[in-house]
Amino acid sequence: MGKRRIKEIKSDQVLKKHGPKKKKPRRIVTKGQAHIKSSYNNTMVTITDTKGDVLVWASAGSLGFKGPKKATSYAASTVVRSLVDALKKMKMEELDVLVKGIGSGRNTAIKTLAQSGFTITSLRDVTTLPHNGCRPRKIRKV
Repeated sequence: MGKRRIKEIKSDQVLKKHGPKKKKPRRIVTKGQAHIKSSYNNTMVTITDTKGDVLVWASAGSLGFKGPKKATSYAASTVVRSLVDALKKMKMEELDVLVKGIGSGRNTAIKTLAQSGFTITSLRDVTTLPHNGCRPRKIRKV
């Protein structure tokens, strides 16, 4: 086996090769949409701009809540509070709120958004409802 050769690269050579790293400019969005999905198991909040491009998101599971604690109203308020800091940096002022699902965190998430200083321009429930779709299971006889 031969000797291994280690090539040393100086910092100025790396900059010539790849160029200096440019800092991405912070995006300023004043109006957006808050999509709140509250299920029996979790609460997820996604903030988008008016086109629908995702700016920030968080869920109770991503914040460290586990098991049945993810579906609590306290977890929903914590999720919204974690997003408020990022939204303040983007200078977000107005929000259209779209709520989906039936869970204990949906009302708490809306209240926390309103108390955080955002102007809520509209509030819509976009929960999907079946139009007599699939046939239900047969009744269980015990």
